[in-house]
Amino acid sequence: MLSSPRGFCAGVVRAIDAVELCLERFAPPVYVRHEIVHNRHVVDELRDKGAIFVDEISEIPTGSTVVFSAHGVPPSIWEEAKERDLQVIDATCPLVTKVHLEARKYAGEGYTIILVGHRGHVEVVGTMGHAADNTILIESPEEAASVEVPDDTKVVALTQTTLSVDDTAEVIEILKKRFPALITRNDICYATTNRQDAVKAIAEDVDIILVVGAENSSNSNRLRETAEAAGKQAYLINDPKDIQKDWLTGKKKIGITSGASTPEWLVQAVIDAIKPINIDVNKIAEENITFVLPKTLR
Repeated sequence: MLSSPRGFCAGVVRAIDAVELCLERFAPPVYVRHEIVHNRHVVDELRDKGAIFVDEISEIPTGSTVVFSAHGVPPSIWEEAKERDLQVIDATCPLVTKVHLEARKYAGEGYTIILVGHRGHVEVVGTMGHAADNTILIESPEEAASVEVPDDTKVVALTQTTLSVDDTAEVIEILKKRFPALITRNDICYATTNRQDAVKAIAEDVDIILVVGAENSSNSNRLRETAEAAGKQAYLINDPKDIQKDWLTGKKKIGITSGASTPEWLVQAVIDAIKPINIDVNKIAEENITFVLPKTLR
């Protein structure tokens, strides 16, 4: 049973298109800071076409073209790029940019920002960089119950876009009880929400769920956790090679979904490896959202 929606979201499509267009228009090499999206197969395909992935701006030759990944960057990275005279193509997902703008707005108004997210995740690093002096990062209900702010009448909660919808709701409820004046923003993106809802929809009808996605993909990990929270055995696999035969022994119905940075051909490869007798698709929502390309590429 295939979960739908699954796979690429609009922000991922935009980011991959941005790199491919840069390679066509400017010719290789085109540098990309960080993985453009969190999927090794996508990154390897772009690398084969001439993209060079780096972790630091200092690794990029002066005057080169650089694409910023869909996860966004802090202002300090923009400054570094300017100092090295780099042509920047900003492929930050517009829904991540929205969180950056919210952070700057509330910081400018003197609010304490409680950012709910995963420490060290590249999206969180980028968001915190836009309001570092005003932001407190929390990850769990326990941290929500103990976090302290200088003025509980001026506090806002923002979130990483790829979190568990249910877990985040629990954290926000704790914060609301502690800070009645709390302003909340719905920052978890449509794609994350839809994919988690779709997994819940198939969980009742299957014996096991395979999530096709990368280990470093936040939204893919959240899909696995969502399946497990629904009481199902679930595994995150990068490709068919990760499937262990004993997982499927005695299982009659297998659910399959994929993270927002997973290409559909990988899902098909998993299906081909399993060789099911029947394939059903459970579709819970239509997705027709598209994002315009970065201005330089339009």
